[in-house]
Amino acid sequence: YRYEAPNQPNYAGGAGPARNAEPRSAASARAGKRDELGISDADLGIFQQRLTALQDAYSREDYAALRKISTPEVMGYLAEELGENASKGLRNEVFDVNLLEGDVAEAWREGSAEYATVAFRYESRDVTRNRSTGEIVTGDDRVTETTEIWTFVRRNGGDWLIAAIQQAQ
Repeated sequence: YRYEAPNQPNYAGGAGPARNAEPRSAASARAGKRDELGISDADLGIFQQRLTALQDAYSREDYAALRKISTPEVMGYLAEELGENASKGLRNEVFDVNLLEGDVAEAWREGSAEYATVAFRYESRDVTRNRSTGEIVTGDDRVTETTEIWTFVRRNGGDWLIAAIQQAQ
């Protein structure tokens, strides 16, 4: 994976409590003191993997795969969206996902849960097709750039799950 960090060093984590540790990646370095967890490059790799896995599973309408990587709230929203498309005879496909930049905006702890909010700038092809004919109804079959804010959560040191996705303003 590649997180673009012009003129930013890649920091190695220090010992001690996360609040006092040096940031562990260029992305968390840019987040500064808003990174209470010391988000690591391994965490960033998981976040990128979740981005591509969600787009792939959504395009395939793979509810089981979506459930594995998202919270029940996000899964409910995605299932509703997929259901609405299906009832209209449509299928949304997002493919050729290429992360251009991922910046940790904030990372914090609430009880046994850890949260990280990441600004993703990525390229993809995003089209909605007629299920019967395959004809493109909306979108263009060309690469476009998207910026979104994704929030991830993990409980008790478990796997990072997608907790929210917002379009960037």
